[in-house]
Amino acid sequence: MSSSGIEIIECTTPQQRTEFIHFQWVPYKGNPNWIPPLLSDRQTFFDKTKHPFHQHAEVAMFLARRDGQPVGTICAIDNFKHNEFHNENVGMFGIFECINDRAVAGALFDRAEQWLKARGRSAIRGPFNFSTNEECGLLIDAFDDTPRLMMTYNPPYYQDLIERAGYTKAMDMYAYRKDVSQLPTLDAFPPKLKRVTEKIMERGEIVIRNVDMKHFDEEVAKLKTIYNAAWARNWGFVPMTDAEFDHLARGLKMVLDPDLIFVVEAKGKPVGMGLTLPDVNEPLRRAYPRPGVPEWWTLIKFFYNLKFRKVMKYIRVLVLGVLPEYRVSGIDGLLYAKTAEAAMKKGYYLGELSWILENNVPMRKALESLGCEIYKTYRIYEKPL
Repeated sequence: MSSSGIEIIECTTPQQRTEFIHFQWVPYKGNPNWIPPLLSDRQTFFDKTKHPFHQHAEVAMFLARRDGQPVGTICAIDNFKHNEFHNENVGMFGIFECINDRAVAGALFDRAEQWLKARGRSAIRGPFNFSTNEECGLLIDAFDDTPRLMMTYNPPYYQDLIERAGYTKAMDMYAYRKDVSQLPTLDAFPPKLKRVTEKIMERGEIVIRNVDMKHFDEEVAKLKTIYNAAWARNWGFVPMTDAEFDHLARGLKMVLDPDLIFVVEAKGKPVGMGLTLPDVNEPLRRAYPRPGVPEWWTLIKFFYNLKFRKVMKYIRVLVLGVLPEYRVSGIDGLLYAKTAEAAMKKGYYLGELSWILENNVPMRKALESLGCEIYKTYRIYEKPL
């Protein structure tokens, strides 16, 4: 117990982990833009026997209490796979939630930093929940809008709490937005690029098709290979293990729309993918999961809003790209066109393309050439230990 009456405990028991998870509803009370998670998903997320991230990382969950009441949370994350892949010696923080109190935030960061320093790490970076393959980044603008699926949201004051604790910017990530109907079709491609693309397609060298849900596991294996190869050079990227990719695919299977998912094959070999998801955050917001409410009732409300009310207007382009040797062929542009056409047929009319690293200049130029505009910024922070 510190002089300010703040106690930091490591959550190691099921009861403590549940208290950690339930605290998230405190700082967002009355905030209509926050999307609460399903409690069962959060429990699985922190369960070392159920979530495959824990197979190559150690996660410590810390809860702050004052006068016996929870006032903040943070995770310290030692991601061995990240350090091996990037030849770095950094730890991470994530799941930072806090009342608007600098003393509480400072105590939480101190505890996470001590834990990582004791493990020999020389810097701390975040927020990551738990890595770039899940939710990451601190929202620093556009607080009046709900987040899209698998994107973060936080109160504006978190930025001050983090920076007051000695953290500085490591990288910004952008979310682009575009009216789906204004994305170019194939007919609107530049003439030279259109000729190249059509010639490749006519020769049968390239095939773009929708994902085959009848062979879901085989399709997931193809997408996994493309994902790890195409994004390997991105800042902060860590290849997903088979178990992680399979876990993510199973979690998304019940809400994905196969008409929005494309596989690019060159002579039968997978070389590209377009993974776009309907923004199921909106029906989830209307169902509003929360402690004390049976999850079966929450799910009934969720599926009612998803299937019958059809309240979704956004799609999120989560992953779209091809292997480097195929990028000059215009296939990536064709993927955008096919995604836009499919989305319009389904009644979606706004698209978020996220997230894009600030230093990914080729991708940013491509999006901006299509008329996409940055409408949200997410920041990763870092601090030496």
